[in-house]
Parts: sequence; C-alpha cells; structure tokens
Amino acid sequence: MILPIFHRVEVTLVVIKKYPNRRLYDSSQSKYVNLDFIKVLINDRVEFKIVDSKTDADLTKSVLLQIISESETNEQQSLLTDVLLKQLIRFYDSDMEVFVRQYLEQSIVQFIEQQDKVQGLMKNMVDNSPIGMFSKIMEQNMSAWNMNPQNKKDS
Repeated sequence: MILPIFHRVEVTLVVIKKYPNRRLYDSSQSKYVNLDFIKVLINDRVEFKIVDSKTDADLTKSVLLQIISESETNEQQSLLTDVLLKQLIRFYDSDMEVFVRQYLEQSIVQFIEQQDKVQGLMKNMVDNSPIGMFSKIMEQNMSAWNMNPQNKKDS
C-alpha cells in the first residue's frame, strides 16, 4: 500500500566513517563523533550505518558490540547477566541460531512497542489528571490574556 505524500516519513541514513585511527566521522555533519554520539542516534531512533573509511565495509555491528561491551562493564548499566551470556554463546553454531536470532529481535521489538504504549498511557493520565487539567487551563488563560489588545502596551 502506498501512503499519500503527506503521510510518508522520510528516513535518512546517517553514514559514519571509521578511520584507521579508530576515530568516527559523521559525514552528514562533517565532524568527528564518539560512541556517546552513536548512543544518542540509537536513543533518538535515527537510522545509521558505520563503514570503514577505506573499504566501505559495514562495521555497524562491531561498533554496536563495542558500545554494549563498554556499557556492560558498568555494573549499574549492565543488562546481560553471566547466565544469559552463557546461554547466548551456546546458541552459536547450533541448529537454533536462526530461530533464536528471530525470537530475540521480535521479542525486543514487541517489548519496545509495549513500552511506548505504556508511556503514552502514562502521559495521557498525567495530562488528564487534576494537575494536568489545571495546567492546561492556566496555559489557555495566559494565552487568551496575552492575545487581548487591552493587555498589550501601546507602542
């Protein structure tokens, strides 16, 4: 199904080049970036690809693994337990590898969709709470007051 033009979302791919000195260069902004910048892209759900500056080989997965590895060394940020990592390693070179990959990816996608729904519901609850309603009324009153010509100073 083709969506009308006004419903299309243009997805631009940010290309980041990795140089032999291990520096990352965002060609869309013409500046060097670091792994924290890559994390921001991920959190903002920006599509990107990391390529070798000389060969154009796709290095995205290795850089993502580097981010995970660095995050996992920080005990407060760790998501992957030793038990989970051992289980994942067992699935490599097994008949279940493809199934596990698909299962994990679909599970994460579904989890994120549910998380987005819950966050939307929570925002809606806050907006419709007495404090949220009062805040909206105050904003409307201030807006109306500012639009009233009697409240504006003559220039």
